[in-house]
Order: sequence, then C-alpha cells, then structure tokens
Amino acid sequence: MKILLTFPGQGPQQPGMLQNLPQGEAILKEASEALNEDASALDSAEALRHTRAVQLCLLIAGVAHARELERQGLAFAMTSGLSIGAYPAAVVAGALAFDDALRLVALRGQLMEQAYPAGYGLTAIIGLTQSELEPLLGEESWLANINAERQLVIAGSEAAMQATAERAKAAGAQKTHRLAVSVPSHCALLAEPAAKLAEAFKAVTIVRPRRAWLSSSSGRVLWQPAQIADDLAYNMSRTVRWHEAMIAANERDVRLAIEVPPGAVLTGLTRQAFSEGEALSLEQGGYELALTLAKRLQAGG
Repeated sequence: MKILLTFPGQGPQQPGMLQNLPQGEAILKEASEALNEDASALDSAEALRHTRAVQLCLLIAGVAHARELERQGLAFAMTSGLSIGAYPAAVVAGALAFDDALRLVALRGQLMEQAYPAGYGLTAIIGLTQSELEPLLGEESWLANINAERQLVIAGSEAAMQATAERAKAAGAQKTHRLAVSVPSHCALLAEPAAKLAEAFKAVTIVRPRRAWLSSSSGRVLWQPAQIADDLAYNMSRTVRWHEAMIAANERDVRLAIEVPPGAVLTGLTRQAFSEGEALSLEQGGYELALTLAKRLQAGG
C-alpha cells in the first residue's frame, strides 16, 4: 500500500503564506538566489494579484512542506499536482531541480498573464456530468477541469462563460461560481504560451524521477523525461483530469493521499475518486496526524 502527495493549483493562496514555512529561511534563500529577487516578498497582497507570484508561492510552499514530511520520516511513493501543482510534484518526485522549476514557473506565470490580461478566466459548474455539460459549451468556452464526476470547470471569455453557466443552470446545475483566476487556463487559448514554455524546457535537464509522477492531464504515471517535460510545458493548455488521475492512483495501490498546504480542495476531490483508502489535508490535520496515518498504513492497519 502506497502514499501519494498532492499539490494544489491556484485558488488557496493567501498573503503571508511563505512566512511560516518549515525550514523557511533556507528555502526562501534558495528561491531568492534562483530568481535573483527577494522571494519573501512574493506573498504580499499586492504581489498575489499577479499570476507569476501566485504560482511561485505555490511551488515554494509545496516543496517546503514535502521536504519537511520527508525529513520527519514519511515514505511516499507517488506525487501529483493540479495545474501549477504539477511543478512541485515533479521537484519532489526527483524529475526536476528546484532552481530550474522556479525559473520555469516564473516564466509560465508571466506568459499566462500576458496572454490574457483581462476579460477571461474560469468558472466552476457543480452538479452536471461531462456529457451533460459539453453540449452546452458555446464559442469561446471550453471544458478546463474534470475535478470530480459532477464538479467541472470551464474556461473562456467572461461573456461566453456567463452564457454557458446560464445554460448549465437551466439544465440542472446545482451551482455555478466564477473562480478567482484571471487566466483561461487548460484550454486551447493557452496553446501559444505553452509552446513558448516548451522552448524554455529545452534548456533544462529533466531526469527519470525517483518516485512515480502522476500526470493530472493524462491520468497516467510518467517516467520518461521527454514525456514529463511535454506534460509540464503544455499542461496550461490541456484539460485537467484530476478525477481520472486519482482513480488511477487508487488502482495503483495508493491508500493514503496527503495534500500539502495551502488549502484542502484536493482532499475532498480525492475522496470522491478513491474507492478505498483515506485522503488528508496537511493544513487541516497537521504533520502529526499525517505521520500517524502513514505509520498505520505501512504497518498494515
């Protein structure tokens, strides 16, 4: 039986999130040197208005918490992340160096924000299945995330998303919610920025990971460096298939999924996908509970 670490995408970030990280001084120094800027300033309220800062904060926080879990003796076999969360997952799996990840994520956030500075974004649609929602998509709206069987996200222009949301409500959706994301992620609109990021990956060395790295775009475990690089570069323009990925993890004998801070959204989604096993948010349960559950699992009980 195996343990999976999961890393969130944009949404749960908050001002001050880098100020009390485990081994915080060391990791912020490491990040500052790689970025050639003061990484401790990335989590100010003003900085977090920008996609670049948000994504860098999630990367730094994810790696810091995973390192602390490992330092305390947690033995995990697999990592996976939603959208930007795929980058700390790749670092922790051993496929991508942290300093390279920092520079790539800085570029990723910049490219995404510059491509669509206003008028676009993401909207959650709750209560419809994929087959029920897809016929309702109009021009300039796309299916972006399959987070759970009836928890989907669309991307596109404000007008197109609003029109699709209204059709979804008429078709029986329980709730629609405009997300606090200003970029139309995980759809064809970001194909060009993704191609530019793929060029930057050519200057970076990706290696075969030490732990299984589960793609949330394909729902598959990837081991080959070229496949991992392609997935990381293009995941901004590909549909997130979190539900499918978590089913795949459960089928691969994962029985405990631990979500690193910030947030607990992935934990709820993972529970919906698992047919057996447990999911835990480190932010809600803490290190002690995570380690206790891990020891119990590894002892066979």
